[in-house]
Amino acid sequence: MTRLVTEEGLKKLQDELEERTVAIRQDIANAIKEAKEQGDLSENAEYSAAKEQQAENEQRVAELEMILKDVEIAEHDDADSSAQIGSIVTVKVKGKEMTFEIVGSNEADPAANKISNESPIGKALMGSNAGDKVPVSTPAGDVNYEILKVK
Repeated sequence: MTRLVTEEGLKKLQDELEERTVAIRQDIANAIKEAKEQGDLSENAEYSAAKEQQAENEQRVAELEMILKDVEIAEHDDADSSAQIGSIVTVKVKGKEMTFEIVGSNEADPAANKISNESPIGKALMGSNAGDKVPVSTPAGDVNYEILKVK
C-alpha cells in the first residue's frame, strides 16, 4: 500500500527514525546497563521501565521502517490550481474562516490544521477550486464548505 507524504513529511519520518535508532536506543541501553548494575532485576523498577521503553521504541522503529518502505512523495502540481496534497486551502464554513493544509495520512495533525487527504474534509476538498462549495459529511449531517482560496 503506497503512502503519500509531502517532502516535509518524509523528512520528519526519516529524522524520527534516525533519532530513535541512534540517540534513543543508546539512552535506553545506558538505562538498562545502569539498572542491571543495581543487582536483583526481579524487583528493579528502573530495569522494568527501561525494558518497557525499549519495547515501545523498537515497535515505533519497525512501524517507521514499514511506512518508509512504502512511501511516495506527493508532488504538488503548481500548474493545477485545484486543492491537492500540499495545498493550503482557506474555507468558509458556517460563517467562520478556516485554513487547512492537505497532507498525507501519516502527517495529519488536526491541532495544527494539517488534515489528511483521506479524512472526510480532505477528501471533499481534493480537486476543488476557489469559489467551489463542497459538502462534507459529519456526524451531525452534511456541512457545506465554501472554498475561498487554494495555494
